[in-house]
Amino acid sequence: MDLAVIGYIAYLLVAIPLTVWVARTLGANGYHFIKDVFAGDEQLAHAVNRLLQVGFYLLNFGFVALWLRTADPVPDARGVFETVAVKIGAVLLVLGVLHVLNVIVLNGFRKRAHVDARTLAALEPPQRPQAHGA
Repeated sequence: MDLAVIGYIAYLLVAIPLTVWVARTLGANGYHFIKDVFAGDEQLAHAVNRLLQVGFYLLNFGFVALWLRTADPVPDARGVFETVAVKIGAVLLVLGVLHVLNVIVLNGFRKRAHVDARTLAALEPPQRPQAHGA
């Protein structure tokens, strides 16, 4: 068997479970953060969390698939390890960047929601019209 194919198999055996683990971890722990972003609306938080997970899977599995190919021949076992290490390193960097971008965007929503809530709390309640002839 070609050593490049062994590298592909090793890469997929690490990249796919790694992606699934990160997505599940982010989904489980991110739910509470997203719930806060949406002021406790559990249904909306759950829906957004699932949509973010699906998007995460699509982006990362797409990257894993596109990054699979190796242009240079893999001459020996050392080459297999080096090739797989570079590919897994790239996957980890993409996972990290996607996570940071998600947190930044959601934190922006969260801050805006908290500012809006404080603004509403600071507003005076509307004045009731006085009844005439009472």
